[in-house]
Amino acid sequence: MLELAADLVPLLDAGVPVAAVTVTRVARSAPRGVGASLAVTRDARVLGSISGGCVESDAVMLGLDVLRTGGIRRARFGFTDDGAVTPIAAGLACGGAVDVVAYRLDETMRPALEDVRAGREATLRLDLDGVPLELHHAAPPRLVILGAGEHAAALCRLGAAAGFAVTVCDGWALLVTRERFPDATELVVAAPHEYLAGLPSPDARTAVCVLTHDERLDVPALRTALRLPVGFVGAMGARATVARRAALLRGAGVTDAELSRLHSPLGLDLGGSTPEETALSVIAEIVASRNAAGARPLRELPGTRLHLIADDTAPESSCAVRSA
Repeated sequence: MLELAADLVPLLDAGVPVAAVTVTRVARSAPRGVGASLAVTRDARVLGSISGGCVESDAVMLGLDVLRTGGIRRARFGFTDDGAVTPIAAGLACGGAVDVVAYRLDETMRPALEDVRAGREATLRLDLDGVPLELHHAAPPRLVILGAGEHAAALCRLGAAAGFAVTVCDGWALLVTRERFPDATELVVAAPHEYLAGLPSPDARTAVCVLTHDERLDVPALRTALRLPVGFVGAMGARATVARRAALLRGAGVTDAELSRLHSPLGLDLGGSTPEETALSVIAEIVASRNAAGARPLRELPGTRLHLIADDTAPESSCAVRSA
């Protein structure tokens, strides 16, 4: 539910009644995990999702019932433990099941929602008819883009859409504008290496991408970035540029161990050429690196073909929905 904070806080401000339906348990496999939520207003406006779409209508009806009658409602969507089939709905297409709880939002939830909307980590602890429910939302991962050209603008758009808090830094104020980067969390006019030297709280969830296209800026920025405890450092450039830049970095004192951390040329080979296609390849490489994934097509991998939340302890049975 916390992931919907940007939409839920304005509804609370306006006094709009809202119910949330939150996943509390996953059996076998499901498209989303524990904590995933869908919210619904009394006039059936729907925010978020608890599955790939296969049980959303039943979740909406559960939420509307809570808004109509009050109280707490619980249900299971998917396979039942005893194999009985109910006429309520088809279950999850992936063959699993999720337990959910539906409840009405109130003002006690506002502080956690406000924290998430502001980009801060937050934990919400609820007591739903004596059953505790804890929802945690980590601060978003950070993407630091150095350079403010067209590729940077495309990377900012896709990075924000992928859930990153995006910082764009360039020494040229004419380029670092809200009009060019409407989705950026932060805009910085500074020399890239100077900004990186004072980067607050760099960590493994921080990615730095150098797109300045100028060796006078690239080399000091990369030398600084490669010595930070960030999870990803990448730089755009053709292979000849990459080789020349590597020699310059070694000449500037960067060790081979530090240089081995550099992702350059930046991005996965998707065959694209536009700024948007290039940005997609960069985000794909960052995500693959963060998850230590091979970035191979799912159809080439053994087992399930979807990234599903799995719990193989649940028995096989008939696909159905069971309400508590």
